[in-house]
Amino acid sequence: MKFINPKVDYAFKKIFGSEQSKDILISFLNAIIYNGEPTIKDLTIVNPFNPGKIISLKETYLDVKAVLVDGSIVIIEMQMARMTAFNKRVAYNLSKAYANQLDKGENYPLLNPAIAVTITDFILFKNTDDNLNKDDYINKFVFQEETKNYKCLEKELRLIFVELPKFKKSLSELKNLTDKWIYFLKEATNFDEIPENLGEVAEIEQALNIANFINMSPEELEIVENRGIAMQDERGRITYAEQQARFNQTLALIKLLITQRFGEVSEEISSQIEVLSLEYLEDLVKVFLSFNSLADLESWLQERLRF
Repeated sequence: MKFINPKVDYAFKKIFGSEQSKDILISFLNAIIYNGEPTIKDLTIVNPFNPGKIISLKETYLDVKAVLVDGSIVIIEMQMARMTAFNKRVAYNLSKAYANQLDKGENYPLLNPAIAVTITDFILFKNTDDNLNKDDYINKFVFQEETKNYKCLEKELRLIFVELPKFKKSLSELKNLTDKWIYFLKEATNFDEIPENLGEVAEIEQALNIANFINMSPEELEIVENRGIAMQDERGRITYAEQQARFNQTLALIKLLITQRFGEVSEEISSQIEVLSLEYLEDLVKVFLSFNSLADLESWLQERLRF
């Protein structure tokens, strides 16, 4: 067996947003939103995946939308790479889903809660406190008072983020429904058969059958491959842009330090600094204060440029 990558948006939409995916989506949302409790009993998938519709690579993202039996609206999105104003887009989609329930002149009591579930294949919230839970791969947000921390509108607007890179459990360590669904998202493309403990969950087995290469048309496989390549290219462009920005900032800093310490330097020294790698530039920032003269700097540069 071989399975498509469920993190590719087209595959994600096919697995979780098809007509036959209702039970899959109920199980997944119960796992992510309600810690595996069978809270959601029924839902309706909005604009379900249409296998006859050719998805254009120009479409920036595909999401899955559902209306729960209690009227709550859920937007589920898989995001493989960082993008400009990502947080703003998530907030916009949530607020739009909430506001669009009303036509002009209708009453506010008709509004139902809205929940945005966003799965990222990158770390969104960096953990700076070593005492915090290392398994904080799911974070749930509601409105609350800024200093007193009491909640407001907690049942109306919710943001839930799942950060896949933070999930470190192996197949043998999976203990609950939440673990199993996140493991499915991270590792399905590496399976050569359906793992026994994932197959115990009927909805995950069904999801894997949808994701099985043998059950997809050549056209669908081509779309999945092309969208996967496009997303990897976008991730590469973002990584390059981030590294270039870091390089420029570090270069500007070291030039400022040199000018303040030694005054203007020759064009030759300046050129040598500009061809250093980012790693060497950052090393130079660290050791610069140990230089007693311009000769120390020149010696350090010659040592790095020798090869």
